[in-house]
Amino acid sequence: MIGLYSLFGERKMSRLALTLFSMIATTMMGIAIVVALTIGQDTARPIVIAAAIGFALAIPLTWIIANRIARLR
Repeated sequence: MIGLYSLFGERKMSRLALTLFSMIATTMMGIAIVVALTIGQDTARPIVIAAAIGFALAIPLTWIIANRIARLR
């Protein structure tokens, strides 16, 4: 099965990763939007692009953090 199970290994890891992803993605998107607004990009297109960049950055970050937490167990 292709998806989060193959990405993160097992079911517990997948559940952990999904929980972390919801928090990490929201945070990263918010940071990217604040940066875009701070540099004066206040129209819809740069804000949406910033949110997409934050979302994309959250994927590998979630994988790294989930793996580190899983190793602690």
